[in-house]
Amino acid sequence: MALAHAILAALVEAPCSGYDLAKRFDGSVGFFWSASHQQIYRELSKLEDQKWISSETIQQAGRPDKKLYSVTGLGEQQLKEWIAQPCEPTPIKDDLLVKIFAGHVAPKETILAELEQHQKAHLEKLSIYEDLEQHYFQNPQELPEPQQFQYLTLLNGITYERHWLAWCDRVIQSLNQTKK
Repeated sequence: MALAHAILAALVEAPCSGYDLAKRFDGSVGFFWSASHQQIYRELSKLEDQKWISSETIQQAGRPDKKLYSVTGLGEQQLKEWIAQPCEPTPIKDDLLVKIFAGHVAPKETILAELEQHQKAHLEKLSIYEDLEQHYFQNPQELPEPQQFQYLTLLNGITYERHWLAWCDRVIQSLNQTKK
């Protein structure tokens, strides 16, 4: 996926400024596609040059003018075409898995400490996702269709974090039972 498609997906909800888009991106698409605010602003320029988005300058009293970006018909068509294209599962690239694979060369305590750090990070992320579910998606079947699709991505995040936590628990338990 290109950053362009992630931005179109975040912008298709409603027009917003680059600053607001970056904040929205952090709290939605950013959970599964990361980009810095700088990358987002650069991509906004490219998307506007391609006519996939347009901007309207809003004058503000006492503050710099604000650009409000929205997806054009061409941009929405590009997003639809991209969605219709099959995508391959993303290959796994995970430092922790490489460390575990070669873990026999390090002290077991080093590996356990790394696992506990990851466990904590996954617990924190799961907590964020569950809070989002509780706050925004209590009755998903009653939501408008766009929010139902957003909920489906949140379900993936919740399942992903629970999987990692279960795996970490199992590996920690296994390492604590083995002699070294």
